[in-house]
Amino acid sequence: MNIKAIEASQTWQIRHEVMWPDRSFEFVKLEEDNAGLHFGVFDREKLVSIVSCFIVNDEMQFRKLATLENFQGKGIASKLLEYILKLAKEKDLKKVWCNARTNKKSFYEKFKMIDTNKTFTKSGQEFTIMEILL
Repeated sequence: MNIKAIEASQTWQIRHEVMWPDRSFEFVKLEEDNAGLHFGVFDREKLVSIVSCFIVNDEMQFRKLATLENFQGKGIASKLLEYILKLAKEKDLKKVWCNARTNKKSFYEKFKMIDTNKTFTKSGQEFTIMEILL
């Protein structure tokens, strides 16, 4: 497994396939993609997991953390999350946060992320804002 910086466009297929397969391909593209940092995990040459990070002032929001179904449950997303948390510390950021699907909340809690109890619904999915202060 190898983590590398990737282009925003390289994230779109996995975002679509894993997170929003019932939506159009255009739905997974973010307006702010060009301003983000994007990382992928490669198994040999195959891109299997992705995340997009957006830094504003001293905070980083990560979005669209997704792993191909056949590669889930192997700790890949955990390694990717550890990687971006380390990056945030290296950049001397104060907070990292995400809009977590409520059914994935326990995953983020393993990384000491705290549920802010700020919830919302988007396209039929329930989300809660999770954060960690660095």
